[in-house]
Amino acid sequence: MSNDSSNASGKSRGIYLLPNLFTTAGLFSGFYAIVASMNDRFIEAAVAIFIAMVFDGLDGRVARMTNTESDFGAEFDSMADIVSFGMAPALVMYNYALADLGKIGWLAAFIFVAGGALRLARFNTNLGSSDKKFFQGLAIPSAAAIVAGLVWVGSEYGVEGSDIAGFAAVVTICAGLLMVTNFRYHSFKDVDWKGKVSFLVILVIVLAFVIVATQPSLVLFSIFFLYALSGPVLTIKNVKKLKLGHVVGDDDDDDADFNDNKETKKETEKTEKED
Repeated sequence: MSNDSSNASGKSRGIYLLPNLFTTAGLFSGFYAIVASMNDRFIEAAVAIFIAMVFDGLDGRVARMTNTESDFGAEFDSMADIVSFGMAPALVMYNYALADLGKIGWLAAFIFVAGGALRLARFNTNLGSSDKKFFQGLAIPSAAAIVAGLVWVGSEYGVEGSDIAGFAAVVTICAGLLMVTNFRYHSFKDVDWKGKVSFLVILVIVLAFVIVATQPSLVLFSIFFLYALSGPVLTIKNVKKLKLGHVVGDDDDDDADFNDNKETKKETEKTEKED
């Protein structure tokens, strides 16, 4: 019976080297970010967190491409994520700006870590039943990118952390809380990465890389900040009536409202076209 369940999930109990190497590299990047921030090397610390994001995106894809998915790899990835995208951004921000706020500073950092841990726990428990097209709450790597991005921007432009301590605390707390909300965020998992595209799409991608390369800290922070705002906007836009369950708490009943509203919109558009 257990063998059937294991085969159905597509994961084995073995330990595979290749995907876990990428996970370990991401874990190392997160740990390095903490150490770098302790030595006031905040740009290096922020960049290390973004590098951890790259490795985090690669380990799962490599595991699926090489058919080396395993239960161990999934658990190891979650443990690495809480360090690289939970502890690391919180401590980097604390060392950069929040330490001057005393108790408020470390409480803001703790809210972010707790939000990240809860986000990962909920994601793992809902893995088989959640809508693949959307994330429930802000994903922890995106939240980490907002916090690390603010540190990167501030450090690159010579802004002292103490001068923006209040703003940094608000951003850190909001990023932590967004992770445990029910706001819907596009996961982009429905994008056909293997499909053919036009020349214009390739041109846009090249231009996007050029734009990021001009001011990477500011552009990346802006992208993830806008992505964080897209969740509340997307949720409010796609529900009939905003309820508490759409924001936080048990949203089992509210999922139906979200989906029904989308179906209602499709039916309305179809009727209008026919008329």
